[in-house]
Amino acid sequence: QVQLVESGGGFVQAGGSLRLSCTASGRNYAMGWFRQSPGKEREFVATINWSGNTYYADSVKGRFTISTDNAKNTVYLQMSSLKPEDTAVYYCAAVRNFRVPLPTTPGEYDYWGQGTQVTVSS
Repeated sequence: QVQLVESGGGFVQAGGSLRLSCTASGRNYAMGWFRQSPGKEREFVATINWSGNTYYADSVKGRFTISTDNAKNTVYLQMSSLKPEDTAVYYCAAVRNFRVPLPTTPGEYDYWGQGTQVTVSS
């Protein structure tokens, strides 16, 4: 069982930046970020695999950057030019072994963090 511990959420004004971190207790093929707002389904944000390949949701492309420190089993999500619509609980997730190159749906992930709140004020 892989444990994921997230940090870095908070409150920021529109246009500001935040960095989320997620440390896994073991190595994984891919790690990703999802988010969920009240009344909405969990949506994909970004993913990165062991080779460093990345994929982003259109809504965050050009504003968010996902990266990893493989030695620390940690994934980061640098969020810039934040908008009020980015407000959500952000979840880190991990895929233990290869199934698809860049997983983008919740069902493709094996482990989940507890979530961290990001609030962007207008």
